Amino acid sequence: MLAVSVRVITITKVLVRILTDGGDTIVELTTYRELIVWQKAMDLVEAVYKASSKFPHDEIHGLTSQIRKAAVSVPSNVAEGQGRRTTADFLRHLSIAYGSLLEVETPTLIASRLNYLATEKCNELLERTAEVGRLMNGLMSSLSK
Repeated sequence: MLAVSVRVITITKVLVRILTDGGDTIVELTTYRELIVWQKAMDLVEAVYKASSKFPHDEIHGLTSQIRKAAVSVPSNVAEGQGRRTTADFLRHLSIAYGSLLEVETPTLIASRLNYLATEKCNELLERTAEVGRLMNGLMSSLSK
């Protein structure tokens, strides 16, 4: 069993408690690059870029651009929020990131409907957005306490 709880001391110092069958460990995060939500959001960006590279060329300024901008916005807002001085600012940026995360889903579904994405690839991207969403919701909940 693996469980993670997050306690924010200050915006620049986040303590994460990792519970495993063998005990628990406290880890101090000092940069946004250490946040699992940011890492998973970066994985999502990479997956979106790879998937959208197969879209028709005439979509380069349409669907391709839209899905890529939305995907890039997710880890960018997590990073910017973590770099802000207040918890309220961090929460605001996480909220923006969450909105962008949901924005990734719509062009993904459109691409699937237009047969630019195979069903399996569409489902993979949607699963990635769901995972990032769960992590983001957990972080927002812990910051709100």
